[in-house]
Amino acid sequence: MVALVGPNDSYLRIIEKQFPQLSITLRGNEIYVKGDAEKVTLFSTLINELIALLRSGQNLNVDMVSRSISMLTQDPSEHPAEVLSLNILSNRGKTIRPKTSNQKKYVDAIDSNTITFGIGPAGSGKTYLAMAKAIQSLQAKQVNRIILTRPAVEAGERLGFLPGTLHEKIDPYLRPLFDALHDMIDQDAIPRLMTSGIIEVAPLAYMRGRTLNDAFIILDEAQNTTAEQMKMFLTRLGFGSKMVVTGDITQVDLPNNSQSGLKIVPDILKEVEDISFIYLTAEDVVRNRLVGEIVTAYGNWDENISKSTFPIRSGKGDR
Repeated sequence: MVALVGPNDSYLRIIEKQFPQLSITLRGNEIYVKGDAEKVTLFSTLINELIALLRSGQNLNVDMVSRSISMLTQDPSEHPAEVLSLNILSNRGKTIRPKTSNQKKYVDAIDSNTITFGIGPAGSGKTYLAMAKAIQSLQAKQVNRIILTRPAVEAGERLGFLPGTLHEKIDPYLRPLFDALHDMIDQDAIPRLMTSGIIEVAPLAYMRGRTLNDAFIILDEAQNTTAEQMKMFLTRLGFGSKMVVTGDITQVDLPNNSQSGLKIVPDILKEVEDISFIYLTAEDVVRNRLVGEIVTAYGNWDENISKSTFPIRSGKGDR
């Protein structure tokens, strides 16, 4: 019970705040709850899921309690204990696991399909979880190498004006992939793995003309691919390989209003088997709490702008 309610009943306080309609009383090893039957059932489900997490060996924290409440509020049939106890990868005492039901669906889709598209806002874990699955597959000897790629498209800066060699110019575009690698693999091992070709990080243009066998291939920032580039990338798929394509269709940086390959690919491939499309939302953002609120605010603003109409007047007296 002490582990369930948290230090100084802190977890219980969070639960009480989310269920203001209920009267919740703690007596020894028992919790009494009174109120609307539907809310009581949801509360009971939450407590059972938290107990299941404790029995699985997890240590509860504020984030796990809050996410469990969020999952059940959105869908009472969800099982937060299954989501939050799924360990993908562990390194230096840090365990990587999905934190929302959509993230678990994404991880499951990667396991079940040859090609998986993870589409969602910044911070929703689409690239990070794909990287974790890639390294897990490599460690399990399901693949022989990992290939990480991104289109080198500028977001407000021009590549040609950056200082240094071509490698140094490209490096900023690939830096987020290196950052994720450093979180998941011992830093001393990364240069060796890259020198031997077991891990390759390269711009999308370097994929042309290749057939990629026995590899786990991740295309990041795919919203910045053209339709032709997306087709080129997907047709690099060889035998024994998996592909994960990630991107945010609200952050397209293509010049001259070019059409994003990520925006149209769901319509093109929707009938093709062994390809999955998983859509993540602001609810799946696992960065600072404010990131999720920022994503939601921008989404609402875009929706309001698209609904606005500006009448055009003509005739005498109009200004």
